[in-house]
Amino acid sequence: MISTQNISLAYGKRVLFDEVNIKFTGNNCYGVIGANGAGKSTFLKILSGEVDANSGQVILEPGKRMAVLSQNHYGFDENTVLDTVMMGHTILWNLMKEKEAIYMKPDFSEADGIKASELEGQFAEMDGWNAESDAASLLSGLDITEDLHYMLMKDLNGSQKVRVLLAQALFGNPDILILDEPTNDLDIHTVSWLEDFLLEFKNTVIVVSHDRHFLDTVCTNIVDIDFSQVKLYTGNYTFWYQSSQLALTQRSSANKKAEEKKKELQDFIARFSANASKSKQATSRRKLLDKINLDDIQPSTRRYPAIIFTQTREAGDQILEIKGLNKKTDDKILINNLDLFVNKGDKIAFLSKDSMATTALFEILTGAMKADSGEFKFGQTITHSYLPNDNAEYFESSDNLIDWLRQYSDGEKDEVYIRGFLGKMLFSGEEVFKKCSVLSGGEKVRCMLSRMMLKQGNLLIIDEPTNHLDLESIQAFNNALKDFPGTVLFTSHDHEFTHTVANRIVELGPKGFVDKLSTYDDYIENAAWAEQRKSVY
Repeated sequence: MISTQNISLAYGKRVLFDEVNIKFTGNNCYGVIGANGAGKSTFLKILSGEVDANSGQVILEPGKRMAVLSQNHYGFDENTVLDTVMMGHTILWNLMKEKEAIYMKPDFSEADGIKASELEGQFAEMDGWNAESDAASLLSGLDITEDLHYMLMKDLNGSQKVRVLLAQALFGNPDILILDEPTNDLDIHTVSWLEDFLLEFKNTVIVVSHDRHFLDTVCTNIVDIDFSQVKLYTGNYTFWYQSSQLALTQRSSANKKAEEKKKELQDFIARFSANASKSKQATSRRKLLDKINLDDIQPSTRRYPAIIFTQTREAGDQILEIKGLNKKTDDKILINNLDLFVNKGDKIAFLSKDSMATTALFEILTGAMKADSGEFKFGQTITHSYLPNDNAEYFESSDNLIDWLRQYSDGEKDEVYIRGFLGKMLFSGEEVFKKCSVLSGGEKVRCMLSRMMLKQGNLLIIDEPTNHLDLESIQAFNNALKDFPGTVLFTSHDHEFTHTVANRIVELGPKGFVDKLSTYDDYIENAAWAEQRKSVY
């Protein structure tokens, strides 16, 4: 349906793509992955025609329509929300405008009547009479309520704009749908709605995302960008990750016979196929894994950071007690009479429809904000380490990374010691002399993780940890928290991260809170708890 023929792109000496040939077809969802800077977003822009390759061509099957998630959040500011969505189907939108212009003519002629009749026929064939209701339905699914549908885009907040632009891309059943980070700024419930929508979508989807659960749920194939090459694999992200790790292990086992390696891979595919067949996620869209060519499974060249959280001192039994905590802004309640006793070893995921609530709680606990009323008390043995959502204030100096990290070291100041923590987060060689003021968003988060590891706290407080991180860092961070023997308080929009780390869920709302010993999936799927959750909002 859409394919590339010998696509190459270089910026100076840096080669992003070298003679890439790949074909995207049918009812498949392709997840595009690669390290930061590998060219994922650029590849999507080449497919959509926004960026020209140095050589080669993109071939779109004649008569097929492509829709792209717009990254320009201000491009539709003077349009209403409903019109912005319908503008996603350019042909239908232009037809509607042409039809309206004819009917508005003061000197409507017989020729105009004939032309209007032709346009009405085309409009009906394209199901134009249902356009407004279809657009409204998409907006409602993305939590854009009806009272917002006729507002101008410029009057919406950033999160609402993202949802409207996503509805625009989804509108009109495009033949090829290209989505770059569609889950950004979406809460977990809206991500779930999008997953269900894409599972029912019968055409081709090409998506870049750092959300592993999303990729696992919707993807039938993985497109891996690595060393200027683009390779296509059957299966979802978890299958690609586990199979590439197995292949990496096999490559290091020089003495293992080829027959043993093949048998090991076949057993792995069989196990994965059995699990996939029982899964509620995307089973209807997955290709049969027994059709995989074993030679296609190759070790990844990715570098994974070594995130290892240790405790200088094991915590006692008294961790944290919160009594009657309240916090509100001028126009809304964030925390309402929160009572919480944190047990040793708890890994608590804090949820809220308003992310300001979870951030406010963490800032109160770490001293950056004061509660309106109530109190909290840490145990005497507790040392906490905090990863904030907004880390800008930590990087206002012109220190290099060694000097920046050294200031957070209470004891050992030796450069080799400091370099070790930076090295774990993939800062090596001359990179450690970078000025901290010029770091990218992902590099800043990796520095903050070095800082957390250096502090060796026994209570970790973490606010949206996966923002700005690539899949490799997210995977390593996820594994580190699962292995951490201490206590963790965190919030995340990453479904897989939340489900695999948390053993307890606390949901904050303006009318109260819900506190359950549960995994995340059990919490959201338990019908008996649904009414309790509604009652806090």
